[in-house]
Amino acid sequence: MTAALRNVAIIAHVDHGKTTLVDALLKQSGAFRVGEDVPTCVMDSNELERERGITILAKNTAVRYKDTLINIVDTPGHADFGGEVERVLGMVEGCLLIVDVNEGPMPQTRFVLKKALEKGLRPIVILNKVDRLKGDPHVALNRVLDLFIELGADDDQCEFPYLFASGMAGFAKLQLEDEGVDMQPLFEALLHHVPPPAGDPTRPLQMQVTTLDYSDYLGRIVIGKIHNGTLKSGQQAALVTSNGSVVKAKITRLMGFEGLKRVDLENATAGHIVAVAGFADANIGETITDPEDPLALPLIQVDEPTLQMTFSVNDSPFAGQEGQFVTSRQLRDRLMRELETNVALRVEETDSPDRFLVSGRGELHLGILIETMRREGYEFQVSQPQVIFRQVEGHPYEPFEYLVLDVPEESVGGCIERLGQRRAEMQDMQAGSGGRTQLEFVIPARGLVGFRGEFLRLTRGEGIMGHSFLDYRPLAGDVETRRNGVMVSIEEGDATFYALRNAEDRGVFFITPGTRVYKGMIVGEHNRPQDLELNVCKTKQLTNHRAASGEELVQLQTPMDMNLERALEYISSDELVEVTPQSVRLRKLSKKLVKR
Repeated sequence: MTAALRNVAIIAHVDHGKTTLVDALLKQSGAFRVGEDVPTCVMDSNELERERGITILAKNTAVRYKDTLINIVDTPGHADFGGEVERVLGMVEGCLLIVDVNEGPMPQTRFVLKKALEKGLRPIVILNKVDRLKGDPHVALNRVLDLFIELGADDDQCEFPYLFASGMAGFAKLQLEDEGVDMQPLFEALLHHVPPPAGDPTRPLQMQVTTLDYSDYLGRIVIGKIHNGTLKSGQQAALVTSNGSVVKAKITRLMGFEGLKRVDLENATAGHIVAVAGFADANIGETITDPEDPLALPLIQVDEPTLQMTFSVNDSPFAGQEGQFVTSRQLRDRLMRELETNVALRVEETDSPDRFLVSGRGELHLGILIETMRREGYEFQVSQPQVIFRQVEGHPYEPFEYLVLDVPEESVGGCIERLGQRRAEMQDMQAGSGGRTQLEFVIPARGLVGFRGEFLRLTRGEGIMGHSFLDYRPLAGDVETRRNGVMVSIEEGDATFYALRNAEDRGVFFITPGTRVYKGMIVGEHNRPQDLELNVCKTKQLTNHRAASGEELVQLQTPMDMNLERALEYISSDELVEVTPQSVRLRKLSKKLVKR
């Protein structure tokens, strides 16, 4: 047993202060030298993570407190990245559950906590943001206990230790009335309540690959926890692959973690989380082991995908004009490469070499993949996300989601009505502070497709929405989703102010004057149920007569910002989203449009 070591994961809902709390732990542990320029949210190293303010990829760091090395694994806060969550929870013996005292436990808290409890972890609860107190921390604490009981926690897990903290202010305390000084109470709680790793250094080597990285100098780097045995730099080892074959290789580099840096190690024993170079073909879930006695650990089990969409080569009139990688071979190679690290993703080839069926854990999971590929220079198009059904004992089952809305009081009735039409069942309703109400629902995943835009309209942009995968249940029946028709361009060219101004009363546009359009491209939302074809490139006829209103300054309505996330939720089954490094366009799949 390794006494001077602790491995702990951090669990929190989006924006509950997890990354800021890790910042405080790093700074107060002495991980940074005096005067070093330290950015905020240092664990959100991915560009998309910083932009969206969420954790997408599981990452690990390490801090020293007294004589103990504490490995901290940062888990994603969204259920769509459950593939990241499930593999990293196997590396730790304890976890911190961070809850915003003003909001209480939220949907993504529920998902990751359930996984942690199933693995037998006993969480330490951190009631965060007590310096910005709006609610009652003890009410939030009771709601956390209710959640533990609901998720089937045992008696020991329900007797969880808890602290009050502020990641932004950099303190933790055992009692709310205590003075907040620093993070020492949290460090002490980690040493006291998180058990040391239980591996045996004398047994044959077993290390499970949980994360993959890449270096231009070292090639593929595998990261994972040594479950048993000892690992030395330069030693011979073996990789037991997912199909059972054994591949021998040499450990060319062995690294550990100190703060945000990797440090070279001569050796590491059971319980340590390390990075290893030398296995060029290692994949997630496989085992690095003793070549003389190769013993594989059980492969990591990941929940199956719930949503799928078709990725295909862009065949619009603007195809190939903006992307660097546009062919079906390049698209296929990129998707297959993603499978190596994204364990919750599935890619299937179809009867057409230009189309691939990609399945993931939700719209955000697939949306992040699309955005990442777009930034890498890929150009392609995707179809409407479709729910994946299952057959259970001969009956159709579909995925259900746990949905939490935080809305102004005046929007409660409208939200309940619309969700009722989408087959949602209300579980709870609680009046909050500041004239807001929290609503909890169980809803078919089908009912959430396209709901976010409607929700923003119902709440006038003031609503907060969070959801996570719950389970598969019998089919809920038809789901009523209502959306107006779209306005479609019938010409190729540049949109003109004159044409858009004359068609403003027909609906809301997604484009501005000067936007390049083509025939079949969706340029706006019609204010009637049917689709409408129109010419947005029409120019004003020039005459030598001066209009009486010619001197007036005329302005167009503000167009609807159709970003990638909104576009994926917006499109219907006969529409596509065209994705390039420079543009996100909507287009019609079928040419059968209703003329007006």
